[in-house]
Amino acid sequence: MTYLQAIVIAVVQGVTELFPVSSLGHSVLVPAWIGGSWETLVTQSSQADSASSFYLAYIVALHCATALALLWFFRADWVRIIRGFFQSVARSIRERRFIVRTADERLAWLIVLATIPVGITGLALEHVFRTVFAKPLAASIFLFINGLVLLLGERARRGAEEHPPVMATVAEPVAATVSRGGVAVAERPPVPASRRPGSGGSRSADDVEAAVASDRRIAGISYRDGLSVGSLQVLALLPGISRSGITMVGGLWRGLSHEDAARFAFLLATPVIFAAGVLKLPSLAGPAGDHIHGQVVVGAIITGVTAYFSVRYLVRYFETRTLTPFAIYCLIAGAASIVRFA
Repeated sequence: MTYLQAIVIAVVQGVTELFPVSSLGHSVLVPAWIGGSWETLVTQSSQADSASSFYLAYIVALHCATALALLWFFRADWVRIIRGFFQSVARSIRERRFIVRTADERLAWLIVLATIPVGITGLALEHVFRTVFAKPLAASIFLFINGLVLLLGERARRGAEEHPPVMATVAEPVAATVSRGGVAVAERPPVPASRRPGSGGSRSADDVEAAVASDRRIAGISYRDGLSVGSLQVLALLPGISRSGITMVGGLWRGLSHEDAARFAFLLATPVIFAAGVLKLPSLAGPAGDHIHGQVVVGAIITGVTAYFSVRYLVRYFETRTLTPFAIYCLIAGAASIVRFA
């Protein structure tokens, strides 16, 4: 792998992992479209023996960099969520029954529950999905399907606005409440554009406050709905299906706003991406990592920085905008790739 290839793939990974357009699909399609010596990367992506695939080892390192960027951006939120999880566990053990009292505690359990399906499926079927589907034509078809799913998500959101779903009451209400399906959920007052996440150099106290209010609304969905949304991440094992996109669509189906659905998607993606990366990171110490250590360092830095600015942009973007532009991109890119590789 040349440094040019490493840099291009690192930028693609940093953007497409969080934008709802599928990083796995682009890691197959970009080299396939360029052709020439890049074709080696395509064949490496579907190699049966992942322990000897330098491209897969490289992608794993980039996933770890993406996860670290997400952890850093949401660091204050993860401190609250993790603290809420241990508070709930300690209280439940002490009182010998399952107890959740705050929005942070409920959100923590939602994330745990929603992560289980993709964790089990990834361990059991990742190899099958990768060797069978990590090919240009398959990735093209799934990318086109991803565009259709995003459009359906927008339609579902419009329907949810007309017929709000039921949501659970959570503690720590804020200024007002709205009914999303029969149960009151905390609604925060509008945040001025100058104080929204991504509008400044770092997250201000107002940004963190807005995030807390968003978490309270997300915590209003039922555990069953959280499990359903999290289960959709399984589809992201298919190259061309976006993890953040499919999870956002699930959130929209359950009545979350674009802003809250995007936030929930990023929070759900963090442990999954990080765990998948750490699990396969030892492959870099084997034959797969030989002669690419420099490329890995450069690529990880580029991906981490790119992912950080991507999530900053998307958090602000989804406050007022929709998935439609990404859906159109996936439909056009998917259709063009189908024609190219059919």
